[in-house]
Amino acid sequence: MKAVVVTDQAVGTAGMTLVERPEPNAAINDVVVQVHASGFTPGELTWPSTWTDRLGRDRTPSIPGHELAGVVSALGYGTTGLSVGQRVFGLTDWTRDGTLAEYVAVEARNLAPLPGDVDFTVGASLPISGLTAWQGLFVHGRVQVGQSVLVHGAAGGVGSMVTQLAREAGAYVIGTGRAADRQVALDFGAQEFVDLENDALEDVGGVDLVFDVIGGDIGKRSAGVIRPGGTLVTIAGPAEARPADGRAIDFVVEADRAQLSEIVRRVRDGRLLTNIGVAALDDAVAAYNPTERIKGKTIIRVRP
Repeated sequence: MKAVVVTDQAVGTAGMTLVERPEPNAAINDVVVQVHASGFTPGELTWPSTWTDRLGRDRTPSIPGHELAGVVSALGYGTTGLSVGQRVFGLTDWTRDGTLAEYVAVEARNLAPLPGDVDFTVGASLPISGLTAWQGLFVHGRVQVGQSVLVHGAAGGVGSMVTQLAREAGAYVIGTGRAADRQVALDFGAQEFVDLENDALEDVGGVDLVFDVIGGDIGKRSAGVIRPGGTLVTIAGPAEARPADGRAIDFVVEADRAQLSEIVRRVRDGRLLTNIGVAALDDAVAAYNPTERIKGKTIIRVRP
């Protein structure tokens, strides 16, 4: 099968190559999925799990990508809940070969059915961004109607999902980003926008929840704009500052079939929109070169 592999962490996306690899087999409780579309997060090339297995052993050349949409082609022993020929989408294990390939083996519990009226490219764009937004807002952030939510990177893959889900939940949403992101963030539902390059973040003040995807100085300063008792949720590593009398939570997204089903239901009825650019597998290496990035979240269409 065709697959994109990486072998050298030091060179990042520049070290990606398209090669031939053996098709995977389905282990116990696995399925093999014929991948129709794949999502990839450039940051995963900095994750230890991309380069080593759970015991710390080198596993290169490894196939990156952890989001997929496709069709189940084989079942492992003991696998239940899915069937051969079924359309699925979901999130693959961090320490196994990923989804920038024509086939991938993945635990069945990490996948959800993909409705027939949702394009594979849309389905592949949802697992990381959608689940991160869902878990950050509802599981960790415990957002409630009438609360104010500050969303960093509101025009990005995760931030745009957070913005839309928070608005639907009845929150007042303030988005942040660069000046060029303003209209996109507002189009996704932000009611205000803070230009992090030119506006003073500290002028926001008194929000109930900050959803941080940036970290560093922005993450640290964000604690100061949260009302006493509020919450800082971040996916950028442990928070360097905490809100007064409040909570600071960093988390790593987890696969969840029920949550994926909730997310795709909102896509089907128009409550949740995506912003993606699509490239073919043969062009995946160029698409992930920083000088050739596609606007929006990059999705690879593996099968024409």
